[in-house]
Amino acid sequence: MTDRVTTPRVIYLGGLGRSGTTLLERLLGELPGVVALGEVVHLWERGVRAREPCGCGEPFPTCAFWCQVGDRAFGGWASVTADRVLMLRRRVDRTRRIGRIAHRDLAEYVQAYRLVYAATGARVVIDSSKHASLAWCLAASGVDVHVVHVVRDPRAVAYSWGRAVARPEDGRPMTRWGPARTALHWTAQNAALELLARRGARVTTVRYEDLLAAPERTLTGLVRALGLAAVPELPFVDGQTAWLGPSHTVSGNPMRFHVGRVELRRDDAWTTGLGAGERRLVDALTWPLRARYGYSGVTG
Repeated sequence: MTDRVTTPRVIYLGGLGRSGTTLLERLLGELPGVVALGEVVHLWERGVRAREPCGCGEPFPTCAFWCQVGDRAFGGWASVTADRVLMLRRRVDRTRRIGRIAHRDLAEYVQAYRLVYAATGARVVIDSSKHASLAWCLAASGVDVHVVHVVRDPRAVAYSWGRAVARPEDGRPMTRWGPARTALHWTAQNAALELLARRGARVTTVRYEDLLAAPERTLTGLVRALGLAAVPELPFVDGQTAWLGPSHTVSGNPMRFHVGRVELRRDDAWTTGLGAGERRLVDALTWPLRARYGYSGVTG
């Protein structure tokens, strides 16, 4: 994995899980010339090893798209490659390394992502891996990456992480976190992406609530900021409704399997579902970033 390759433009969706990155990825993936890949950071464990289904519904090993990517990138998907990348990830791709991301194995680790991106044959790819540490790795290695920093009210995020949700891949429950852990991770991930922007990386911030309040206006502004089109056309969005086609996302929120009509409306169940004590705890642990993003009011 040491040969240089020509990497397409990468739109990297960063932020804490349950912040709306999967929805945004699906919407951007409807643009001409843009291919949404899902959370590529989990490709090795969930795709190659566990053989979980692609967003198109096919098991990873039999999905024609991912078979072609594997053949082009590595001569086929092999557990030895996945094991190597996962080992490198444990060494290099760590939140605690942010700010001093240079590591002797960084180039080899990022090269695996370069090969995957290039093997899609796309002009622009979307990687919704979320992790700020991987965004740092890509930027530090010279990948042509533009980070879209997706933020959502931490109280809504905490409520979402506390809910019991079954994984459509196997029916097992998705990971659940308590309010304190969610708040600490929300602060850490968002602070890390803020620091990445201050270090000179291209970072554009989008609030999940703005996307749902004004889908066309928010997407149009984002598409222009990303340099994808001077005058964006969004035929797949009509007011508060969007139409999504099939996608080949390797991992992500259950919404990655959705095809067809989707209503773009915000879920404010947290305003009644999150207890007063839990809300105060999240408020305390996420200040002042929460206020910076405009989440000082009751409804965000």
